Amino acid sequence: MWYCAVSVATLWTSPESARDIDEAGLTNPVRLTKWLEQLPFEARLDLCDGNRVQTQLLYGEPVIIEETQGDWAKVIAVWQSSKKDERGYLGWVPLVQLKETKPIHAQGFAKVVSGKAQLWHTDGLPTSVISFNTLLPYKSVVGEYVCVSTPDGDALLLKHDVEMAPSIHGFPKKSAAEAVQKGLAFLDLPYLWGGTSSYGYDCSGFTYNMLRACGHIIARDASDQACGGTEIPMDNPACWVKGDLLFFADEGQGNIRHVGFYAGNGLLLHSHCTGKSVEVMKLKESGLEGDLCAVRRYEI
Repeated sequence: MWYCAVSVATLWTSPESARDIDEAGLTNPVRLTKWLEQLPFEARLDLCDGNRVQTQLLYGEPVIIEETQGDWAKVIAVWQSSKKDERGYLGWVPLVQLKETKPIHAQGFAKVVSGKAQLWHTDGLPTSVISFNTLLPYKSVVGEYVCVSTPDGDALLLKHDVEMAPSIHGFPKKSAAEAVQKGLAFLDLPYLWGGTSSYGYDCSGFTYNMLRACGHIIARDASDQACGGTEIPMDNPACWVKGDLLFFADEGQGNIRHVGFYAGNGLLLHSHCTGKSVEVMKLKESGLEGDLCAVRRYEI
């Protein structure tokens, strides 16, 4: 297997999709903050309108390489299910942001529960900063640290930054209401088309990650998420509970274009669109109420 070897790697629609202004997001180590800080509104919007970006990978996330083209690889993100391909989500990533590693023997997996976590070399010196929900195999616990295996070798994470389980699917399932509570920690985080990290989420990347943080493995895209879980009557808000997913289409018809969490008391928690940030607001004042097309519930 090949693995994401940077804190966050962006999967592009094609090698030609990346622009000169995106250079800081294409390197190893990736300079993600610099990339995002220098993107003006128009360039951020073009990530979507220009169909440039598909999704993102977190550090250590496995991929299958389908083909290579120069310095780029076409990969399948096997942890991100999609109707586009039964094996996972497709996209292109710079080869420099991937590494091939041999299978390792570990006690289980450590999942980052802090917004961001400092990764440390085994000599105690700092290395990269990794995102919320990053999942890495762990080998041992020593004092206040957890020793994890990474694409770059053994490293350390502070115990208070992670949750541990014996397997990827061994993390305890928590209620979708807990996903809302986790999502509130990212209020004011700017929207990023294709984003799946605590450096920026798109609408479905936000719901995907908050539910995944609670042990629910759901599809990556909003249209696929609307096919999972349990259908809830959308014309009876009294039936809705905190953590239900609300889906939106133009005037409630056609292709789903947005998803957010019902946060209780008539509130919507979502990562809306380019130029806005993660926010909680009254659904009736969001401008989206008339576009509601489905409500789904992911239960324990």
